[in-house]
Parts: sequence; C-alpha cells; structure tokens
Amino acid sequence: MAALTAGTHAPDFELKTMDGARFVLRDELAKGPVVLAFFKVSCPTCQYTFPFLERLVRAYTQSGVRIVGVSQNDSKDTAKFVKEFGITFPILIDDAKSYAVSNTYGLTNVPTLFWIAQDGEIEVSSVGWVKAEFSEINRKLAEVGKVAPAVVFNPSEDVRDFRAG
Repeated sequence: MAALTAGTHAPDFELKTMDGARFVLRDELAKGPVVLAFFKVSCPTCQYTFPFLERLVRAYTQSGVRIVGVSQNDSKDTAKFVKEFGITFPILIDDAKSYAVSNTYGLTNVPTLFWIAQDGEIEVSSVGWVKAEFSEINRKLAEVGKVAPAVVFNPSEDVRDFRAG
C-alpha cells in the first residue's frame, strides 16, 4: 500500500509528544491545518529534510498551521535527532513495535509529508524529498498566513529536486 494520496481523508489518531502531552489530530485540525512529517532518525533523507522544515516553522510562527514530526524511533534516539538538527516543533512518537499511525497512513518510505487541511482532507502527500512538493507546502503556509512565501533555500545551497526516501 502506498502512502495516502491527496484527496484522501486523513485518519484520526492520538499519540504522545516527546514531553508526554497528548496529540489528537482532530483536536489540532479544529485549530487549523496540520503538516505531518514522518521520519526515522537513521534516514539520510530525513536528516536532509528536517532542517528545512525547521526553517518553515521559524518563518511562519503566526500562520496557524501546526508542523509536527512523527518519529518511528524511541524517545531516546528521537531526542538525539531533535537536538542534533535543532528541531523546535512538536515531535510525536509512533510505537516502534507496531508503527500503528505510520501503517494507517500507508507509509512505505520516510520522510513522508502530509498537508492536512482543516476539514481533514490531505492536500499534499509527499514521499522522500521532492523540492516542488516542499515548495507547495511553503506556498500553502504563506497563503494561510496571508504573507509572501518565505525564502527557505539559500542561494549558496545545493538543494536537490529529488532524493529518494
């Protein structure tokens, strides 16, 4: 089964954040769109992607969109990843024994990003690093925040169009 596609309704779920807080998707969607970013700490493409996600978080602090990571690792390994890559957005832990939420979302590779609209519809489904889809998420964040899209990629950076997950 491939990752859920755009146009699909996002399945509701509940997971704990790294600090033990409860995260329920339907409750978060009541506040605005949600970007879910599934990852594994050992994945080189995840390590490439997450600093760019952090740039989005910093650029759109007032957008009303929540960017949330979903780790397929335990809390200890995830905490090391968060520290190493300077991640400040919430990280959820998907049980590494069952990957219940990852499986519900049809993950075959990580990273996998989903833009979930406030009505629960998946509007962007991106597997691996796809610069055009990441840029679409950037545009959607700007649209919701009613601001110009942020400059996420520095001119001196070699940002690839695609990296397999």
